[in-house]
Amino acid sequence: MSPAPPASPGRLVALLCLAQVLGMAGNATFPALIPTFREAWGLDNAEAGWLGGLYYAGYVVAVPLLVAITDARDARGIYLASSLLGSLSLLGFAFLAEGFWSALPFRVLGGVGLAGTYMVGLRLLSDRLPEAWQGRGVGWYTAHFSLGAGLSVLLAGEVAGRLGWSAAFWIAGLLTAASGLLVLLATRPLPPAADPRRHRQRQGHPLDLRPALRNRPALGYNLAYACHVWELFGFRAWLVAFLVFAFARAGEAAFLGLSATQLATLFLLIGMPASVIGSYQAERFGRRRVVSLALAASATMALGLGFAAALPLPLLLALVALYGLLVMADSGALTGGAVLHAEPERKGATMAVHALFGFGAAFVSPVVFGWALDAAGGEARIGAWGLAFGTLGLGALLGPAILRTLAPRG
Repeated sequence: MSPAPPASPGRLVALLCLAQVLGMAGNATFPALIPTFREAWGLDNAEAGWLGGLYYAGYVVAVPLLVAITDARDARGIYLASSLLGSLSLLGFAFLAEGFWSALPFRVLGGVGLAGTYMVGLRLLSDRLPEAWQGRGVGWYTAHFSLGAGLSVLLAGEVAGRLGWSAAFWIAGLLTAASGLLVLLATRPLPPAADPRRHRQRQGHPLDLRPALRNRPALGYNLAYACHVWELFGFRAWLVAFLVFAFARAGEAAFLGLSATQLATLFLLIGMPASVIGSYQAERFGRRRVVSLALAASATMALGLGFAAALPLPLLLALVALYGLLVMADSGALTGGAVLHAEPERKGATMAVHALFGFGAAFVSPVVFGWALDAAGGEARIGAWGLAFGTLGLGALLGPAILRTLAPRG
């Protein structure tokens, strides 16, 4: 079957968003099943945090190469190979992982697969969109990261509850492979006139990130994005475990018939419209102002959210839902800020720095969260959850100061 003819901008955005959601089917499978693996493999909180974070360590190691090289070649081939690697990592985990050490390499390889699909997919999309579609295309694409993460939690919980954790991983692996097939059939290689390789002589080596680091406004948004991701991915990694704790403390197995993984899915899904709305508000009222307000608001909530486990369960869940909105409100606006401030011939390098900083924070944050839990007495103590969520808020509070310093007019 030959590739489809060039899609209209709206159709192309929709297809790439769908591919991203399919490709993220395994993104939250391990975090959603942390309580299962703690019991089955005897993991402590720090080990669970490491396996959650090492996924993003693989991402951080690979992303400078895979994204920066899109300044020298079409992102399509990188995307296709990376989706295959992501699929194989999930299948390997499903059939070969038996404990911490055997699971570790598959988590790292899964992160490499994400490195070659998420931000590379954004470059694949932006290279094929007209200028008028750049802002809204980035906003919708980044918002679907939240949708993919939320559905990944739901898939993991529902499949593992019926067929076991192994099935949750191999089904996610098949869906990840389907994302690559969709991109293969729905897109075509860039024509020579639009191929970014034409810039090669003018831009220098594609892996030289120094020009992107000297771009102060883009750097400001990239560093603020790291603060956002620190908070967001710590929250995502430990959300299900926090809800399990809250249910146990309230003596409940579910809330309104919904399990912890089902509720976590809802809390993550509401972040998608928040990201889209945040992107539009940033264009209307000023990007730096909207991003700074969102970061400050979510950070303030994080500082008290763990301690809120002492509240009645319905009130706690309402606060978690509100936090899920706030923590995603700046996501698309931050990525859009980095892309819009990037020099055209260094867009790949700027996006590489964006991903490197952001997912470096995504690697460290779940580990620090787990360490904080253990240091304060374990997951059975409200104070431990308060301290752990506090680490997320403190990281996010740095974002507004960074933007004020590096991107005062952004």
